[in-house]
Amino acid sequence: MPETFSPQEAEAAEKHRFPCPACGSDLRFSAGAGDLMCDHCGHVEHVAATGRAQWNTALRELDYAAALRAQLPAEEMVEARVVHCDSCGADIGMGEADQAKECPFCASPIVTGTGTHRQIRPQALLPFALDETIARTKMTDWLGSLWFAPNGLREYARKGRKMNGLYVPYWTYDADTKSRYSGMRGDDYWVTETYRSEGQTKTRRVRKTRWRPVSGQVARAFDDVLVLAADSLPRAYTDALEPWDLGALAPYEPRYLAGYMAEGYSVGLEPGFAIARDKMDRVIATDIRRDIGGDHQRISGVDTDISEVTFKHILLPVWMAAYRFRGKSYRFVVNARTGEVRGERPWSAWKLAFAALIAALIAGALLLLGQMQ
Repeated sequence: MPETFSPQEAEAAEKHRFPCPACGSDLRFSAGAGDLMCDHCGHVEHVAATGRAQWNTALRELDYAAALRAQLPAEEMVEARVVHCDSCGADIGMGEADQAKECPFCASPIVTGTGTHRQIRPQALLPFALDETIARTKMTDWLGSLWFAPNGLREYARKGRKMNGLYVPYWTYDADTKSRYSGMRGDDYWVTETYRSEGQTKTRRVRKTRWRPVSGQVARAFDDVLVLAADSLPRAYTDALEPWDLGALAPYEPRYLAGYMAEGYSVGLEPGFAIARDKMDRVIATDIRRDIGGDHQRISGVDTDISEVTFKHILLPVWMAAYRFRGKSYRFVVNARTGEVRGERPWSAWKLAFAALIAALIAGALLLLGQMQ
């Protein structure tokens, strides 16, 4: 059975704070060790790995239709204390003792309110696997690989303040689909044509396509279609952090959050499913083209029946950095499992100008050489 907590432990879990039994300082989850550690006295507490039998008991898909009717079991809901950043729109989970923080997404100051939001409780997470030192190295190496990036920004990021460890909310959706389609199949064939060129009669082979109407049905069971449940980061960034090793998901355990922040979801379950449907539809279109066969395919109509829709609310770990450098804001995000990096593309004005000058000099030299020949 999943581990239970005393009222005192449950309260600490909601605050993401766990006092060290040896000295009273806050424990944090160590990505490198996979345990709770005290930076003050070195005390270590093991976070027990959940066996597969416990995993099957602790984690299950939730019924999508029941959630839309607000009929989820009470234990799947939680009152979350969340503060909204007016600068970038992020919703950041806060502990009861937190009164002011800096937004990890845009470095703007944020001040907590007193209200709470009733939300679906996370069911699973991927624990941090890379610590802040490794994540910072990955980020600065990425900056160093970019042409025309300011040298100062890379150095500023390397020596700057610590990155923020953050759990980002995602929805995963499962669904069974059956799609009826209509369209056209195109099969290529070759013909020989006669034509005149320079007073001579010549022949050539020309490819043509023979089209015929088709219809049929394809079916697919989707598993864990992943949708970012927040708008604080561009989806182009977070999509580029994939793939995530979802096979290593662990049932939600508050101790994994010790020392990290957690973002509340701002994209609801139903809007999230609309995004998932777009992803599913693209896969279904690929299935249809494969089913049509031939050399070319045209899809004129698709009617998809969706059933057995379930979902999970999960948390995925990232390291975040937000810097203001020479009057501009830059944000970087690192997959805390794989080290993949994405962020704003910085440009150095003087490097661009120097490159343009070099290109102009090379073009001028080539022109001069051409005139001398």
